[in-house]
Amino acid sequence: MSVTAAQGFTAAGIHAGVKEGDALDLALVASSSGPIAAAAVFTQSLTEAAPVTLSREHIADGRAHAVVLNSGCANAGTGVRGAAAAHAMAVAVGKALSTDPTNVVVCSTGAIGPELPVSLPDGATALVAALDTVNHTLAAEAILTTDTFTKEAVVKREGWVIGGMAKGAGMIRPNMATMLSVLTTDAVVSSDVLQSTLIASVRRTFNCLNIDGCQSTNDAVILMASGASGIAPDLDVFEAALATVCFSLARQMAEDAEGASRVVTLNVSGAANARDAHQLGMAVANSALVRCSFYGGDPNWGRVYGALGVAGVSLAANEVSIAYNGMTVAHGGGEAPFDRDSLLADLAEGEIIVDIVVGHGPGSASIVTTDLTPEYVTFNGEPS
Repeated sequence: MSVTAAQGFTAAGIHAGVKEGDALDLALVASSSGPIAAAAVFTQSLTEAAPVTLSREHIADGRAHAVVLNSGCANAGTGVRGAAAAHAMAVAVGKALSTDPTNVVVCSTGAIGPELPVSLPDGATALVAALDTVNHTLAAEAILTTDTFTKEAVVKREGWVIGGMAKGAGMIRPNMATMLSVLTTDAVVSSDVLQSTLIASVRRTFNCLNIDGCQSTNDAVILMASGASGIAPDLDVFEAALATVCFSLARQMAEDAEGASRVVTLNVSGAANARDAHQLGMAVANSALVRCSFYGGDPNWGRVYGALGVAGVSLAANEVSIAYNGMTVAHGGGEAPFDRDSLLADLAEGEIIVDIVVGHGPGSASIVTTDLTPEYVTFNGEPS
């Protein structure tokens, strides 16, 4: 189980007419006991989608009863009609659940520009009727767009659980969360603590994922706590468990990235602080040249070295060392002797781990990215 692994939650996924055919396109995750403690982090885009604007307002009081999510249409770039459509979804779900519409968080994902079908709120009644604590996978499936598989994760601790689902395969360089994710727990945690731990966990996980350097208009991660376990966990333990769930979901998104053939982990250490390490790692992950070399299995440390130099972070070039899959290829700011044939064979396929040391400071960060492939360009070059 995932988003319903924690006590006190139900979920559903149905076809409501956003996507063609009978593909699932509308999901709901709901508390079984009415409004509960909740927290969220949203995109920082100034062209945020209508549901993001609405949901910021609805969850500002730290409470939520349900999250409704549609796929197949982002409801972004849709002006006042988009705002009205997002509000109509909250009203419809609220009515079906006998709760105030302000207790409903609304999320959308898909193409920017098209408007939601006016009939979409009609699906709210069927969606609520389909709520099920067991068939959670339908909810995880209903939020997918270009994804090829559902993304779910669960962590169990002494008497309490955190579970979650997410979607995302492209347009991912979160500066807040992920494309869309709903997380649930039955631990007893206040909304203030939920918010602070969510921000901290997101910073360590989703914000360290960079698939294509592009942020979305719709990014949102929602966390709800039912308290049904009756256990108030140690906050450090809770945050670590939350980060574990978030990292698993982020990793699954990297594995499902549009057109990608490799997952690449960039481990940066020796920076002045964690923020600098993160910025350095993101600069490497943002480089199209670097990511092309990952596709070819080429230990081209010069491209990594070049990207580090324009990251906007102070560093001493002669202290930079770079290793691919444990083999050092550059040290002291220059090339180090290494067995090129052996390394090329090791990098011929599969995952790549690049360790980058930039000095002797305490700052470190791990960035998860992918290679840049011809398939990615072809996929995203087609009319959408």
